[in-house]
Amino acid sequence: MIRDLWHKNAVVYSLDVETFLDGNGDGCGDFEGLARRLDYLEALGVNAVWLAPFQPSPRRDDGYDITDYYGVDPRFGSSGDFVEFMREADSRGIRVLIDLVVNHTSIRHPWFRARRDWYVWSKKRPSNWKSGVVFPGVQQSTWSFDRRTRAYYFHRFYDFQPDLDMDNPRVREEVRRVMGYWIQLGVAGFRVDAVPFVLEKPPRGRGKSQIHFEYLEEFREFLQWRSGEAVLLGEANVTPQQTQPYFGGGDGLHMMFNFWVNQHLFLSLASHDARPLAAALRATRKLPPTAQWAHFLRNHDELDLGRLSTAERNLCFDEFGPEPSMQLYGRGIRRRPAPMLGDPRRLRLAYSLVLSLPGTPVLHYGDEIGMGEDLRLRERAAVRTPMQWSAERNGGFSTAETLVRPVVARGVYGFEHVNVEQQRRDPSSLLQWTARMIRLRKQCPEIGWGEWRTVPSGSSAILALEYSWRGNVIVCVHNLGDVAREARIRVGGGTLVNLIDDEEVPSGRAGVHRVAMEPYGYRWFRLGAVNQALAREPVG
Repeated sequence: MIRDLWHKNAVVYSLDVETFLDGNGDGCGDFEGLARRLDYLEALGVNAVWLAPFQPSPRRDDGYDITDYYGVDPRFGSSGDFVEFMREADSRGIRVLIDLVVNHTSIRHPWFRARRDWYVWSKKRPSNWKSGVVFPGVQQSTWSFDRRTRAYYFHRFYDFQPDLDMDNPRVREEVRRVMGYWIQLGVAGFRVDAVPFVLEKPPRGRGKSQIHFEYLEEFREFLQWRSGEAVLLGEANVTPQQTQPYFGGGDGLHMMFNFWVNQHLFLSLASHDARPLAAALRATRKLPPTAQWAHFLRNHDELDLGRLSTAERNLCFDEFGPEPSMQLYGRGIRRRPAPMLGDPRRLRLAYSLVLSLPGTPVLHYGDEIGMGEDLRLRERAAVRTPMQWSAERNGGFSTAETLVRPVVARGVYGFEHVNVEQQRRDPSSLLQWTARMIRLRKQCPEIGWGEWRTVPSGSSAILALEYSWRGNVIVCVHNLGDVAREARIRVGGGTLVNLIDDEEVPSGRAGVHRVAMEPYGYRWFRLGAVNQALAREPVG
C-alpha cells in the first residue's frame, strides 16, 4: 500500500550525470559535480530528479548498454560518491529516480557468455529478422548472429544490446534483486526503460508478440513490499486504447509518460489549434485513482511524432524541423524546444501548458534556461550536450581541455549567451520565470489531485482546463494562436483571480467569464479569492 502519493503533485527534473557538471576536472560530469548543484535544483523548486544510467557501461548508447547493474561507472565516481549524493539530496527534500534498463544489457555484460539462457536465442535465423527495428536507417535488424555460439540472438535495439529473456523466472528474480539493491541505497523509484519490450515475448516468424503484464505487477508488488513510497515511472509509447494494462488497475505502473498527449501538443502548437491536444487529453483521462500521467515537452530522445498521421507529422516537421539534419528515424525531431519554437512567448506558453496539464510535469535539464542543440552530433546526442552554467570556458561545465561531449558554443544559443549565471541575475529571464511557474504549480495541488474537464472557450485556438478538488477550482487558459483572442468560459459564478499577474475577471451574463488573451497568452486562475485555498474541504 502506498503511504504517500508524493508523485501526484511533484515536479521532476531529468538529467545525465555525464553532462551536468564535472567536479574533478577530467572533462566528464560526475556525482561530485552533481552534488554541488543540488542547491541549484532546490532553488529551481523541483521535487525529484531522474538520473540517466550511470552504471558501468561501454557507453555506446549513452549508458543504456549496461555491464554491471550493481555499480557506478568509475567515470562518474564511486559508490561512496553516489551515497554521499543521495544523502545531500535527501537533506534538501529531493527524491531520486534512476533508470531501470532491463530490456537488454551490453553485449559485454558477463551474463551474455556465462548465462546464455538469460537471453533470447534462435538456432536458425528467424524469417522476420529485419522487422521491428526501433532506429530505422541506423539499425539494420533485430536478430544477429553470434559466432561463438553459432546461433542468433534477439535485440530490439542495437546489435550490441542483446535482449534479456523475461520469460525466464531467474531473470525476473535478478531484476527484483537490482531494484532492491538501489532501493536500499535510498532511491525513490525507477524510470522503467522501454516497458513494452521488457514485457514482450519476441515474435518468431509471422506470430504475434505477447506482452506479459503480470511481470509488471510482479515488479510492483516487490517494490511496494520493499518501500511503500517508491514508484515506477514507465516509458511506453502506446495508443490510448493500450494504456490500461500498464497501470494494471492500480497494481502496475504508478506513472507513465504520456507520449500521445506530447505528440498532439506539438501538433496543436504547429497548427495553432488547441483541439488535437484537448482530444488527446480526453482520450487518456481514464486512470486508476493512485496512478498519474507524466507530461513533458522534450526529453533526452528525439521528439517522436510517429503516432501522428503523415500529414500531421509533415506539418510539425515543416514548423519545427524543416531541414533533414533536424529529423531522425523518419519520425522524430532532434532539437530542443527553444530553437524549435523560436518566439520566447511561444516557449513560455508551451511550458506553462506542460506545467498545467493533468499529471506530473517532467523537465529536461537545460530547457529551463533555453539551451539549444548541436546538430553536428550524431542522432540523439544533439540534445545531450553539457549544461551551460556560465560564460566561462566550456560553459562552466568543466576546466578540462577535452570534454566528454562538446558544449554548444556557436550562435545565439552558445554558452556565452545562454547560461545559468547570467539568467540568475536577470529577473525577466527564462530561468527566473521557470522557477516562479514551478512554485505556482506546487501551490495548485488541484492539478495533481483534482477532477478535471476541458471548458469550451469559444475559440479553436484556446485550451481551457478546469480542476476541482476539495471545494477549490483552478482554471488554466492558453492561447495557442499567434493573434489576440477572447476566451469566453463558463466555470460557475464568482470572480476569477489571476495567480500570475494582478488581474481579476468577474463573471458576466449567464456566468460567462470573458478573458482577453494576447498572442501565445496564458492565464492561471483560482475561482474566488486567493485565500479560498485555506478553506479546502476535509478529505473523506
